[in-house]
Amino acid sequence: MASDNKEDKEVEESKAPLISHLIELRDRLKWAVVAFFVAFLVSYFFKEYIYGFLVKPLAQIYREMGVENPRMIYTALTEAFFTYLKVSFYSGLFISFPMIASQIYKFAAPGLYKNERKAFLPFLVATPVLFALGAALVYYFIFPLAWKFFLGFQTTGVETGLAIELEAKINEYLSLVLKLMFAFGLAFQLPVAVSLMARAGLVTAKGMRRNRKYAVVSSFGCAALLTPPDIITQVLLGFPLYGLYEFGVVISAWFEDPKQRESIRRRMEADKEARKRAKDAKKSPKPKSKVVVKKVVLDE
Repeated sequence: MASDNKEDKEVEESKAPLISHLIELRDRLKWAVVAFFVAFLVSYFFKEYIYGFLVKPLAQIYREMGVENPRMIYTALTEAFFTYLKVSFYSGLFISFPMIASQIYKFAAPGLYKNERKAFLPFLVATPVLFALGAALVYYFIFPLAWKFFLGFQTTGVETGLAIELEAKINEYLSLVLKLMFAFGLAFQLPVAVSLMARAGLVTAKGMRRNRKYAVVSSFGCAALLTPPDIITQVLLGFPLYGLYEFGVVISAWFEDPKQRESIRRRMEADKEARKRAKDAKKSPKPKSKVVVKKVVLDE
């Protein structure tokens, strides 16, 4: 009880007028924008190296196939320029994310209890780490398999009389790479989302184990929506998604709040009992209503 009063006192002391919050928000946004702008400029300076890093898996597959000088093309006059801008934008956003996230945390922290701040900080750190792991998985394992599969559709023209060769456009290649990286990066946020929901009492490890069959279908359904329309990348994303779900089952048991879990259990039991009473009430025959006729005598 004393600890609750102390936490309430901390929150009360952190209260400030609306104008103070707006000034604080302006300062935090200023630092976030400056960090992103600096990261964007640095990324644009190294734009060719960053794009070369992204295109390296495709170039490696080309060389394994015997193509000594692989190339990419662009067909619009401004395509290369805007492609490099897009590379710099996403690279700058990734580099500056720790600074942006820290500014968000510093703005929200005064309105949180001390235990809430301690609970929120690990998730803030885990989010970019898990995103980077997802992007690394797709770059080092998925790209080589997928690119080799797609390049297998090239023909020399011996069978058909017309050679079919890939002339990859830089803008289309970048869009595909970014889409897959973001799909895998967001998919790797599943443990963070599950942990937060478990801490809030919205899900339990027992409930997640009971709904495994739905998780399998949902994992491959999400993979079909997030990836290009080919079965290879869909399957390669579906299995990690389900693996992350199982990992979420394990860590949700660590983050479950016993009080929240007990409250949910009681609420579920009450709902079950209410449904049972309603079902029994429907099955039981309704008593026949008796019509009572009252005789009214009027005094003349």
